[in-house]
Order: sequence, then structure tokens, then C-alpha cells
Amino acid sequence: MSVYLHGLGHFHPENEITNQFLTDLDIGTDHEWIEERVGIRSRRTVLPLDYIRETKNVDHRHALEAAVYSHADTGKRAAEMALRRAGIAASDIGLVIAGGCYPDNMSPADACEIAAELGIESPSFDINSACTSYHAALHMLSMMRPEALPEFILIVTPESLTTAVNYTDRSGAVLWGDGTTAAVVSTKVPSRIEILGNSLDSSPAGWDKVVVPHFGHFWQEGRTVQMFAIKKTVRILRRLQKEFETAGRTLHFVGHQANLVMLEAVCGRCEIDEGRHHHNVIDYGNTGAAGAPSVVSMRWDEWADTDDVAVVGVGSGLTWSGHVLRFGAAG
Repeated sequence: MSVYLHGLGHFHPENEITNQFLTDLDIGTDHEWIEERVGIRSRRTVLPLDYIRETKNVDHRHALEAAVYSHADTGKRAAEMALRRAGIAASDIGLVIAGGCYPDNMSPADACEIAAELGIESPSFDINSACTSYHAALHMLSMMRPEALPEFILIVTPESLTTAVNYTDRSGAVLWGDGTTAAVVSTKVPSRIEILGNSLDSSPAGWDKVVVPHFGHFWQEGRTVQMFAIKKTVRILRRLQKEFETAGRTLHFVGHQANLVMLEAVCGRCEIDEGRHHHNVIDYGNTGAAGAPSVVSMRWDEWADTDDVAVVGVGSGLTWSGHVLRFGAAG
């Protein structure tokens, strides 16, 4: 079944965690150490910088109270951009799906809070597939009967993982940034962008390799997860290259924004040149499920009608996914 993308939006909070900020926390890191290992220069956070300096978020139970933005706040901002680009009103949305790595509350769903902020009265629920939540929502929609769905659906991926980071642990502190993306999609109304080759796979045997517990901080088995991310991203990207590389069109690559070192390894193996590799991880860090779609959103006005964009996600679960955005004349 065809799924069409009508609009994308993104939001990043203003507070910036630079490499110098982390160096000043005296946690055994500096700019050179971070650049060499993950290629990240800065990240955004919903937390006040003074809160991180003073507490290092050792007791993360206070983080949500300290946060400048909730998921409802960031979701509303990203969604308003997506709706504006789609040329529709919030009242046109008939279904809201949200999801990411770390919801603000276990109940109600982030989707309900975001919908309320937008004044949307429609079915709203979350899909939790960690960093692949955006892909999981698209995959679910692609398997549904078109007649069972409303004309327009809003997918939101709010991420504020800095609230789950222990800022005495350099391995987590250097990675994460906060951000939110939103997408307006339809299975009924064609648009300039068609979503093709949507896939989602998991290996639940690796569920314990990346964890954000209820009462603890983010943790991952770093090297194992890095190798998994490279291997699965290469596999998905090669499949998408084989299926969708077409004469007269340009296939671009946007991967999961885990870290630049991982992405560059994938590009080397799949022969993706620098001009076709797009990312924002250098300036925004790993923003979880919001990462890859935010890259596409930030270049929204630059995509040409002969562009195809291979978007690949990997995440805890362990889960991997991918699709191609095919740009063309408006439907």
C-alpha cells in the first residue's frame, strides 16, 4: 500500500551542551576525545545547563521537573511546522501516533498530550520502538487497509533523552541530545513524496544491549551496539540501493544519527559519497527516533523532484528498519 509524506517538521531546544561544557564537568573527556570517538561537537537539551552543572542529573527523578520543555511542548512545535508545510490544519488530522525512547509519562500516552496541545480530537496512541519508533509507525500504517484510516495522520517522535543521562558517565553524556520531529502522512491523498520499501525487523535476543530503565540512567553495551548498527544499516542500505537506484535519479542516504563514526563507516562500505550523505549528528547529537527524520526536515526546501532518500533506523530491541522517500511532481 502506498504511504505519502505531506509535511515534516522539527524542533530542537535552545540550551546547548558543547564539548567544552562536558569538558568543564570534569568527567574525563575533552573535545579531541569526543571528536575521535563519536564525531559530535554539540547537542541540545531540554534541561537548564545550570541544573546539569550542579546535579549532573545523578538523581534523574528531578529531571522532568527541571526541564524547560515537555514532550507536549516540543511535539506541538514540530507538528505545527509539519502541518504548515503540508498545507492543512490541525483539525484535518484524524489520528495521532507518537513514540520514542523515553516518554514523559507511562500514562497517558505522549500522543494524547501532544494532540491536546494542538486542539486535535481524534484517536491518539503511542508506538514504542525506541530509536525506530518513527519507522515502526510508518510500517504499521503500510500494513493497514486504507479505508480503515483517516485522510491525514500525524506521527510525532518527541525525544528528551538527556533527562535520562548520568552526567558523571562520559560514555552516555557525549552522545545524547534532545529533539522532536513530526510528520503528516496519508494512505489516501497523494503528495509529492511517496514512501517506498518500508521494512521493520527485530532480534529480541538482544533486548538487553540498550536500556533506559524506569528508575535508572541510559545504558548500552557500546561496542556491541556500534557493530550491530553498522552491520544492519549496511544491509538495509544495500537492499534499498538494489531496489531503488534508478538512472536519472539521485539516491541520498540519511542514517540513524547515533554518531558520525558509525555513519561514515556505513558510507565507506556502501560507496556513498559525501555529497549524498546528510546528517546533523555533529551539531545535535543522537536524538533517538527524531534523528533521521529531522535531517530530512531540516533540508525540506532543498530536495529536488529527481531525489530519492534512503532513510535507515536502528535501535534497542534490537530493531532495524528503512525506507526510501521518492520525491517527484506533486500528486
